[in-house]
Amino acid sequence: MPCFKPRLTVVLTGLLLIHTAVMAEEVPENVTKIAPLLLEWGSDPILIEAVQAQNALGRTLDEIKRIDAEWIQASEPTPFMIEMQNNPTAKELKRLEQSQPYFVELFLMDDQGANVAMTNQTSDFWQGDEAKFTKTFDGGKGALHVGDVKFDSSAQSYLVQVSVPVMDSGKAIGALTIGIDLDRLEQEFR
Repeated sequence: MPCFKPRLTVVLTGLLLIHTAVMAEEVPENVTKIAPLLLEWGSDPILIEAVQAQNALGRTLDEIKRIDAEWIQASEPTPFMIEMQNNPTAKELKRLEQSQPYFVELFLMDDQGANVAMTNQTSDFWQGDEAKFTKTFDGGKGALHVGDVKFDSSAQSYLVQVSVPVMDSGKAIGALTIGIDLDRLEQEFR
């Protein structure tokens, strides 16, 4: 795991404190225990570099929505989708995902909520209109967001998505969403 600067720890602690009260009422306590680790992931240099590169492409929202429509219409994974699961950034996401058995899906987004990399194929390319992005990116301020707990029939488990900002020089430049299997998380903390 990369070494993080003390200043970053203060920023991350501040983000966590802002949202801990809300989180404690909405999700199991064990999610709050791992939140500091997840916030650190938002400062992973590999993720920052990938988000910076995609942001530099300057895609318009119309272009992103066109890609999103093609993504949703695809009946099977396209080469573009496959590349997002196999690029160097996806390999870093897979490394993070495999660090604990309760992490089940990670995906990285740019400053408009478009996918940069993922461990599993998402249902759409553009997350920019969803709380996992809007509340996390927070206009460039960055904030922790915990989604609703949902039962996943394919996994036969309760899952929650936790999203953290990807931070660069104190500013959010993108977001990272982490799927957490709550049954496995609870087993880990027994």
